[in-house]
Amino acid sequence: MPLWIFGYGSLLWHPGFEPTERVRARLAGYHRSFCMLSIHHRGTVEKPGLVLALDAVGGSYCDGLALRVREGEEETVLAYLRERELISSAYVETTTPLSLADGRAIEAVAYVIDPDHEQYCQFDLEEQAHRIAGAVGGRGPNPEYLFNTANHLAELGILDPDLAWLCGRVRELTAS
Repeated sequence: MPLWIFGYGSLLWHPGFEPTERVRARLAGYHRSFCMLSIHHRGTVEKPGLVLALDAVGGSYCDGLALRVREGEEETVLAYLRERELISSAYVETTTPLSLADGRAIEAVAYVIDPDHEQYCQFDLEEQAHRIAGAVGGRGPNPEYLFNTANHLAELGILDPDLAWLCGRVRELTAS
């Protein structure tokens, strides 16, 4: 069985490995949102940023990419992703069914938010924009994360109205 990874945020534009296949995919039962405080990669403990996470919401879905790992690199890729994604245990690694755009059904590793973790949050879009606009972490400015993700979703033809609104608002906030 090949190892697949579901990308819905930074894994779209910076997976950290070279997939042998990239296919648009849908994950049922989850919604992509800025519901995780970032205290390492896109913010600090003193000034947390926000990053995307998969939040379990009945009847929802999240479109992204299924990334197939090269045969023989499974252990290396999983070790890398666990170090990157599980840095503070706010994400939970799970295996979940995906529907691929070409009709295939697969199982993929996905990183979903732990709603009981202290980094889980629910802010309105205006508050999200202010937090994103002013945060910087070990991997760079939080706005860069937002813009890269939104650009890659647009290239894939995936519409995300919340991310589109946030891009506009964060540009306004950072221009002043």
